[in-house]
Amino acid sequence: MLRPQVRFDPTLWLCACGLFFGGEYRLAQAKAPLRQVRAAVILPLGVFALTLYLVVFRPRGLSVAVGALVGAALGLALGLVGWDDVRAVWNDTWNATLTLVALIVLSLLLDAAGLFRFLALHLARRAGGHSGRLFALLVVFGALLAALFANDGAVLILTPIALSLCSVLGFSRAASLGVLFAVGFVADAASLPLITSNLTNIISADLFRLPFARYAAVMGPVNLVGVAVSLGVLWLMFRHSWPARYDLAALPPPGSALLAPRTCWAGAGLMAALLAGFFLAPGLGMPVSAVALLAAAIVLGISALERRVALGPVLRGAPWDVVLFSLGMYLVVYGVKNAGLTVWLAGLLETFAAHGAAATVFGTGGVIAALSAITNNLPAVLIGTLSIQEVGGVPPVLREMMVYANIVAADIGPKLTPIGSLATLLWLGLLRQKGIEVPWGEYLRLGLIATPPVLIAALLALWWRLGG
Repeated sequence: MLRPQVRFDPTLWLCACGLFFGGEYRLAQAKAPLRQVRAAVILPLGVFALTLYLVVFRPRGLSVAVGALVGAALGLALGLVGWDDVRAVWNDTWNATLTLVALIVLSLLLDAAGLFRFLALHLARRAGGHSGRLFALLVVFGALLAALFANDGAVLILTPIALSLCSVLGFSRAASLGVLFAVGFVADAASLPLITSNLTNIISADLFRLPFARYAAVMGPVNLVGVAVSLGVLWLMFRHSWPARYDLAALPPPGSALLAPRTCWAGAGLMAALLAGFFLAPGLGMPVSAVALLAAAIVLGISALERRVALGPVLRGAPWDVVLFSLGMYLVVYGVKNAGLTVWLAGLLETFAAHGAAATVFGTGGVIAALSAITNNLPAVLIGTLSIQEVGGVPPVLREMMVYANIVAADIGPKLTPIGSLATLLWLGLLRQKGIEVPWGEYLRLGLIATPPVLIAALLALWWRLGG
């Protein structure tokens, strides 16, 4: 299949951002000369749009980190941000990014050792040759991986495994696309339950000082609803695409997947300790990144002693550039904030709050979901977070609803478009490496069907959970 030709017009991105910030532009226009307003508003939006173009479309193969750093450098050169902002941004993001890197290193180690392929083959046998049952088990498996190893880790782990299973079982392109879309979708949609399940969760939790236990108590039930609705929607979308049954004899024995048994079992056993550490760390004054880094170091040491996994490729495959990406992107968003463009969004959130709990949850969720789909969820959650911090005169319970609705929308909303999250871009890249092209139009069609009911159900569950 030919790769779709995507033409990018930066003015479209500016117009999309303008939908959110046009009110602030009009307010400033009444108070300052037009030339000053243009410089104050157009410059940060222009840098923002250019950065998104570099990150999403990656001209000449630029990494996402380089694209974000170019935007940050422009912001510094143009005076949109200062060095004090750099220090503030680093303080806000270092824990989140190091946690994500540690979890993905851990997941890549266990994947190279064969643990996840071993489990997937067991699931395929447990399904008993029923394609629909296998589909459901893979979705649930993907949800568990997203919860434990973050959305990006789940995509990196499960996409190649699902692709291999579809090939071995002789699934058609339509059947394979259904399975692959499902595991890619649930990696983001099921990344709500723990602070560590998504980079957006960690950043929001750090900025609002959300306790790990409180976060899990709120988002755990919300995530269960999201996973259940995701499974139902995805089942209805693809139930006619796969064969009724598949040949169990085509599957290799699960034991053949275990390349480094000691590493596998040590890693599996360590997961309970890792989760306990996440809950206990705040009370001990430890960042969650310290717990994740310790777990990754232990498994890395065991793997080095076992000498059955080539550690070089695993470590090179870790998303080290995510640290620079999050730092650079946050600085670009800070430029938008420093221009006063989050004031309008804060005013909109205050308007939602004035109409009660339901309007707060669904209004905040709708705005951030749309912004995530248009601009990518990391800048969207940062803009949402900075705007919520500027909201005034709102009862604590409604502010809490805004905080959690911002996270829900930034985790699920980006599935509307192929540019909405790094996990989706990773998913598309993995498929492209295997010669599978998913046209943007086809992805948009699937995303527009699958995402709204899951997002609405999750926001409804959040509204109910917080006493709506």
